[in-house]
Amino acid sequence: MEYILIFITAVFVNNIVLSQFLGICPFLGVSQKVNTAIGMSGAVAFVLVLATLVTYFVQYQILNPLGLQYLQTICFILVIAALVQMVEIILKKVAPPLYQALGVFLPLITTNCAVLGVAIAVIQKDFTLVESIVYAFATAIGFGVALIVFAGLREQLAMVNIPKGMRGVAITLVTAGLLSLAFMGFSGVDGGLKLLFGIE
Repeated sequence: MEYILIFITAVFVNNIVLSQFLGICPFLGVSQKVNTAIGMSGAVAFVLVLATLVTYFVQYQILNPLGLQYLQTICFILVIAALVQMVEIILKKVAPPLYQALGVFLPLITTNCAVLGVAIAVIQKDFTLVESIVYAFATAIGFGVALIVFAGLREQLAMVNIPKGMRGVAITLVTAGLLSLAFMGFSGVDGGLKLLFGIE
């Protein structure tokens, strides 16, 4: 039951983009078309789960035993950057079609602060390995939902006659703000589920 609660909370209540404001760069930059948003969402989901798994072991098998917790951020940044490069090289050799589909997005993920944010949040929340993977996957789903919905809204806005002063960045930010407000409607859902299932 706790895994379902973690999943629902990460996707809707504490959405990584719309509630925690992490991963804003790809959210605004790669959301012109739904197809592009779907590709980016898939790439982020893959890297996010993999990075969380690796950084979890780095934290608990290397940093904690050696008393080097203060190097967490630097180590995680290096691990994520190396991981994305390795994934890119492996995909290029093993699965060229998949590399062609994700190739454009993989370098962008290296600088996506959502990946680092999730890796650090997992340690701060003191999750187990399974909880960490569920949280990372749910966060990736939440990122994907927000990105795809936002891309759909932007595609619709492209067909509307918007006042001159609101075109471009202005209407994009207003739309993002309204989408964030819509997701605020889910706040309290996690508390209700905890009461329903008797989870403390």
